[in-house]
Amino acid sequence: MANNIMTLLFGSQHERDLKKLLPILHKVNALEPWALALPPEAFPEETLKLKNRLAQNETLDEILPTAFALAREAARRTLGERPYDVQILGGIILHQGKITEMKTGEGKTLMSVTAAYLNALSGKGVHMVTVNDYLAERDANWMRPVYSYLGITVGTVLSNMDNALRQLAYNADITYGTNNELGFDYLRDNMAWDSRQKVQRGHPYGIIDEIDSILIDEARTPLIISGAVDDDTSKFQAVNGLVEFLTECAKDPATDDYPEENPVGDYKLDEKGKRISFTDQGMNKIEELLQKRKFITTSLFEQENFEYLHYVTQALRAHKLFHKDVDYVVQDDKVEIVDEFTGRILHGRRYSEGLHQAIEAKEHIRVAQNNKTVATITFQNYFRMYDKISGMTGTADTEAKEFAKIYGLEVVVVPTNRPVARNDEEDIIYFNEDFKFGAIVEEVALAHKKGQPVLVGTVSIEKSEKLSLFFTRKGIRHEVLNAKNHSREALIIAEAGSKGSVTIATNMAGRGTDIKLGGNPEFRARRKVGTDAAPEVIQTAIAKEMESWKKDQEEIRSLGGLLVVGTERHESRRIDNQLRGRSGRQGDPGRSKFFVSLDDTLMRLFANDSVRSMMGKMGMAEGEPIMHKWLSKSLENAQKKVEDRNFEVRKHLLEYDDVLSKQREFIYSQRDVILGDLNLQQRVLSTAEEMLEEALAPWNRDNKIGDNLGKILDILSDLFLYNPSKGPEELRNLTPKAFQSLVHHDLIQDIHQKAELVGSEQLNNFIRGEYLRKIDVLWPEHLENLDALRDAVYLRSYAQKNPLLEYKMEGFSIFDTLIEEIKTTVAKKILKVRIQQAPKPVVGGARVAQLKTSHTSMGSFAALGVKTQAGPRKESQGDKVTVVRAQPKVGRNDPCPCGSGKKYKHCHGI
Repeated sequence: MANNIMTLLFGSQHERDLKKLLPILHKVNALEPWALALPPEAFPEETLKLKNRLAQNETLDEILPTAFALAREAARRTLGERPYDVQILGGIILHQGKITEMKTGEGKTLMSVTAAYLNALSGKGVHMVTVNDYLAERDANWMRPVYSYLGITVGTVLSNMDNALRQLAYNADITYGTNNELGFDYLRDNMAWDSRQKVQRGHPYGIIDEIDSILIDEARTPLIISGAVDDDTSKFQAVNGLVEFLTECAKDPATDDYPEENPVGDYKLDEKGKRISFTDQGMNKIEELLQKRKFITTSLFEQENFEYLHYVTQALRAHKLFHKDVDYVVQDDKVEIVDEFTGRILHGRRYSEGLHQAIEAKEHIRVAQNNKTVATITFQNYFRMYDKISGMTGTADTEAKEFAKIYGLEVVVVPTNRPVARNDEEDIIYFNEDFKFGAIVEEVALAHKKGQPVLVGTVSIEKSEKLSLFFTRKGIRHEVLNAKNHSREALIIAEAGSKGSVTIATNMAGRGTDIKLGGNPEFRARRKVGTDAAPEVIQTAIAKEMESWKKDQEEIRSLGGLLVVGTERHESRRIDNQLRGRSGRQGDPGRSKFFVSLDDTLMRLFANDSVRSMMGKMGMAEGEPIMHKWLSKSLENAQKKVEDRNFEVRKHLLEYDDVLSKQREFIYSQRDVILGDLNLQQRVLSTAEEMLEEALAPWNRDNKIGDNLGKILDILSDLFLYNPSKGPEELRNLTPKAFQSLVHHDLIQDIHQKAELVGSEQLNNFIRGEYLRKIDVLWPEHLENLDALRDAVYLRSYAQKNPLLEYKMEGFSIFDTLIEEIKTTVAKKILKVRIQQAPKPVVGGARVAQLKTSHTSMGSFAALGVKTQAGPRKESQGDKVTVVRAQPKVGRNDPCPCGSGKKYKHCHGI
């Protein structure tokens, strides 16, 4: 009620936000005549002036009006498009580190130019993030003339680029690239053996296109770099045959749910969470089946047999919860995942934890080897590394709470340049899918008969093909756009707004597309004369097509514009809004209408009972539809339930993710320091001193070493191959403290001798290689350990323990062990090694070419960015390492001198 009163008196929150920006907009507009009068050669000069103003401590906010005025005029001169005031407002919002919601067709790509140009003036770089290579390349080429006119460089990072080209792209003022490539480059940079191999130069500012798709829809699917491991894939095939012997628990007919007590059957399905739970009867049957086939000889609950329960679980999930042509397709004897939000094939991505192999076994195709994760990060944690991020999309307001809580991002809705003329009708609800499809066919046939273009949205490939059969029987000519024929996407979308066209499309038609009424005249012209035709021939053909296109466009407007038909509600309101947004662009007329049935997934899982009850009370016959505001509201509430549930899942995963994020931050930052450290000998000696102190701790209270000498020397020989510089009698008479000082001095001399033998630089390179090797071996093992720990702590909830708290405590403990193992193993090796000749320097090779990059659904974590450092300076052969302690020795558990507040061993003590 209070919110309603505030809106009535002062306007909505978005209106109030925009009102605050109007003075800035007025300043930009006031400078337009000045920019209009500038000669072309003055624009790069003005850019230099703005950079100088920043160097003299002016802020980006202070130079914003001038920068925006220059960018607007540059766009007008190079593209023939002058950004509208609403686009200028959107650019200001982007610069402020917020999300701009701007409807389809309003010019988001052009809007982002002003914010990108302004922030590029700092010289730190701007990342323009898109969802695929095509859009990255298209947008970069489209906007490059504007940036070039201003004297700003542009780079593009594409998936097929080599390292040298990537470095050039990242060194540009503005870099266009996909979320995947940016994330993978970050991971690869933190696997480099030479700082000169690195490509990124930090994460100062990122503008994310379709930000809801990247930060919400893909939040649970981490980027993964992996290597193949030995794996018995035959187990997946063998266990696949057991599924037919297991039966689902019977449901109570009255509630359509499983009984809580005494269930009859082997397993229960959780369709919402895509999970399986076994009954006691089911566990016993699985054990019996496995023993009968000699897979196991002891109890299923023996530790060595746990993996088989995992195999059976994944096999059941593959058969009962993951469906062909809905969740995945089979192409060229490969299982390819279909994105539930876009309907596109996610090439190269695999389900994790053996689920993908289980589906391959189900489909009777070759089961691929499992992969070992070497490095991984979620988009949640990757983009939280940026000093500032902002984004743009047509649909963000429904997820404003999540953007605020997870990313600290505010959503501001920018009004359209022209009022939206689209008519969004109430939903129509039917008892079952066949009645619904029949009604859709009649609605489409009516529009098709008069020449009105129609876009029909479906939620899966299976549904799009089923509806296509209905249309074919009715004699309606149509195109089908789904993941199976995505290669024709450009052609289909180009003509989806032409007179009489009917297009059935999965959600893939909702992103990065612009359906123009009357079709696309430029596309038609290029198709007629060929893309290789001379420019003047193409321009003539375009001019000719434009004449007929204008007539068709006016006729289609008179018919009501594009009709959008939704065949069911998606679990996310955003996806429905994206589909609606295909119609009514830039003030065009349009109409949208959703047809729903009680068979639809959303209705069946979340809204069935209340709606069915209402329809029954109203005395509706099976084939009779119902349309009412209350029902539309009920559907929206069901969607909100799903959105809230998904938000809680993502938030919960992030809480676990953050544990690993802090650990990765430490590992990657220390790895980066090691790459540029010119005195790694000191690092080894500091660790050796800690090890020595710990080894001698039992004798600290003794007056002399005495008869303990033999035992102590055995320990030190095992640690360092220590050979004392003094005789036994002299050593026995030393106090433990004096003995420790002697050993430490001898270890320093040992390092000095090695440095003299091979040269300080060569020894440093050798030590660096050992550190990097150890980190690169132990870090992936640590990831596996944490993954196993995450699974294990869930069981502790039965003992009234908090799984997250348990995960944090044990995760910290095993990370502490990891750090100690890296430090001590390297120190032991360096001090034990007897160098015969100078070791070869560490030379950077190709960027992890033998490893695979993928984007799969599994647990994940992230790291904070660290800046690349220059390679090591050349030092003369034979330089000695002299240890001079300017400060008192810092203990492992003392506060780190850097001022971070962390313990030394968890900060700069690796």
